[in-house]
Amino acid sequence: MRIARVVGSAVSTVKEASLVGHKLLLVREADHTGEMTGPVQVAVDVVGAGTGELVIISEGSAARQARTTSDQPVDAIIMGILDSLEVDGTVTFWKS
Repeated sequence: MRIARVVGSAVSTVKEASLVGHKLLLVREADHTGEMTGPVQVAVDVVGAGTGELVIISEGSAARQARTTSDQPVDAIIMGILDSLEVDGTVTFWKS
């Protein structure tokens, strides 16, 4: 699992049939403070995340283990929305 920030959305009207109905969001990997560090990638949203939110993503074969993406051609899913992060006893992120 990785921390990422939702930076936008992707719309695809023509896609693999098993992906119809799935919301596609653009995410960038982030550090423990919420600062973006990685490239933009597409992730299937299974939790109702929105732009600007800090989320937990799962990638690779683990992304196909969720109930809603089981055996689908998915490489990344958003599986949680973070409320806060605490590192070494210090809160580094708090959802406003």
